[in-house]
This record gives sequence, structure tokens and C-alpha cells, in this order.
Amino acid sequence: MENRVKDMEMKGDRQKKIREKLMFGLFTLCMLAVVIPTLLIIGFIVVKGIGTVNWSFLTEMPSMGMTEGGIFPAIVGTLYLVTGTIVFSLPLGVGAAIYLTEYAKQGRLTRIIRIAVLNLAGVPSVVYGLFGLGLFVFFLGFGSSILAGSLTLACLILPIIITTSEEAIKSVPDSYREASLALGASKWETIARVVLPQAIPGIMTGSVLGIGRAAGETAPILLTVAAFFIPRLPGSIFDQAMALPYHLYIVSTQVPGMPESIKYGTALVLLGVVGVFFAIATVIRLKFKQMNHME
Repeated sequence: MENRVKDMEMKGDRQKKIREKLMFGLFTLCMLAVVIPTLLIIGFIVVKGIGTVNWSFLTEMPSMGMTEGGIFPAIVGTLYLVTGTIVFSLPLGVGAAIYLTEYAKQGRLTRIIRIAVLNLAGVPSVVYGLFGLGLFVFFLGFGSSILAGSLTLACLILPIIITTSEEAIKSVPDSYREASLALGASKWETIARVVLPQAIPGIMTGSVLGIGRAAGETAPILLTVAAFFIPRLPGSIFDQAMALPYHLYIVSTQVPGMPESIKYGTALVLLGVVGVFFAIATVIRLKFKQMNHME
């Protein structure tokens, strides 16, 4: 009887190990199915475009119907748009997340607001473009401009920033808040000096995702700011601008006889610009993470 029990236990252990290996293999395959195609696409763009990217390509204006010259105005326009998007979306998104988490009375209305925010994250980007065209371009009279484009992109990524910021703020243990309040700090002092520093890494992660999406979107800027070609740099936020995603779309689909090297070079520069913003956000996130660990 004792030997039979031992055999059953050994059989159970073997089945557990087999299930563990199967699940490990399945999850590894899922990870490789996501990572490998992404790396192949990035590698393909790098190989095809690296020969085109040089100083003149980055700093000169387009010429000869955009089949020659550089993409400098598109780079500048993209930097303006992404910077404007961050300026408008980050304070609004984090502020809304603080209100929903720390101040709002939890109830049916709060749940409805959260569901609405989640649903907004799934709205197609062209709908945001039409919204920006109607509200910012026509109703508020900003015209087709960097301001209208930045506000439209800010609306596009607000649901991402609100959701991720709210989760980051919620993850801060309540004991931190209670300790701060017990020491005599006010509600706002507790949020500003205790909760937010702890939540910054999570907030920056959401911001990185949002910034990456804003930098690569074409539909919203097509309707609110992007120009086919402008032979000068924008002088104010009320000017139109060229942008890398729209420029890539134009040279890939609308310009006959466009050399492939320029298409892939533009795509590579777009990846580089997005990567720079990712790197800046990642450095900020890591810095606050280290500060929190040191405390």
C-alpha cells in the first residue's frame, strides 16, 4: 500500500513537471512570435535605410519633387508635434488620474467614467482626426496648425496616460498615505511628496506608450496639421508643418518614381525620433525608480 502511494506521488510529480515544461514552451513561443517579427522588421528597415541617412539627408530641405534632398522640415515638424502633445496630455492625464484615484467618490459615476476612458482608447485614430478637424481647426479657429495637431494627438493618447497613471497611483501602498497623514501632512502634500514620486515610474511607462503612438500616427495629423510640402520651417504654433509619418506616407504612395532608399531612410529616421523620446522617458523612469529604492 505504501509503495502504491509513493508511485502515485511520483506520477503526480512527473505530470506537474510535464505541464510546467509545456506551459514554459508555450509562453516562450508566444514571446518569440511577438519579438522575432518586430526585430526582423526593424532590422530590415535599418539595413535598407542606413545607407541613406547622413548629415545632408537630416539637415537639408526636400528638392526635385521630394525625390532628392533631405527631410529636415519633417523632423522639425514631428519634434514640435510630439513636444506639444506631451505638454498638453501629460498634465491633463496625470491630473485626471489623481482626481479619479485620490479625490473622486468611488461609485457608479466613477465606474462609468473609467469605462468611458477605456473605450476611448479603442477609438480609431481617424475618428480623433475628424474630431480635431471639427473642434480645433474649424470651431475654435486654430486652422490647420501645429496647435490643432498637438491637441488632437493629446486627445488620442489621453486614455492611455489616464489608465496607466491611475494604475500606478493605485499601486502605492495605503500605508504610505496613512503614515504621511499621521505626521501632519495635508492631502495634497501627501500626494505631491509621497504618492507621485512612488508612481512616477509607472506613469512614465504609460507616457512612453502614448508618445510612441502619437509620434507614429498619420490619420489625425493628416486632417489637422500635416502639409504635403512646405519650403520653410514653421514659425509659430499656428503654422502648418511637415511630419515624418505623413511624409513617409506621401513618398511611399503619392510620388511616382520615388527611390526606395528615401522611403526606408525616412522610416529609419522616424524610428530614431521615437527611440529618442523613449530613451528620455526611460531615463526619467529609471532615475525615479532608483530614488524610490534609495529611500
